[in-house]
Amino acid sequence: MASDAILTITDANFDETIKNSDTPILVDFWATWCGPCRMLAPVLEDVAGETAGKLSIGKLNIDENQTTTQKFGVMSIPTMLVFKGGEVVKTVVGYKSKKDLMDELAGVL
Repeated sequence: MASDAILTITDANFDETIKNSDTPILVDFWATWCGPCRMLAPVLEDVAGETAGKLSIGKLNIDENQTTTQKFGVMSIPTMLVFKGGEVVKTVVGYKSKKDLMDELAGVL
C-alpha cells in the first residue's frame, strides 16, 4: 500500500520514529475500511514527493495500533497529526485535496 516515501508507523516504532525525525512528520491515522482514508492515500503520495527532505509522512493503521490511536485521542479518521520536535504542532481531520493539505501544512514546513 505505502510507497518508499511513506513510513509505516506502529505502536512499537512510534516514539522512536517521531523522536528521531529530523523534519516535521505527518502521521496519517487511517484504516482499510475507511473510504476517505483510501482517497487520501494518493494525495499523501504526491505531498511526500513534493515535500521530500522538508516533511516526513507516515501512516498508522488504527485497527492494528490502538495504543497510539488512544494516546492522541483520535476519534475520527482520517486524522493527520504533524509532529515537530516530538510535539503535535498541527491537526488536520478529514479528507483534503492536495492543494488544501499543502495550504494546511504551509505553516509547519
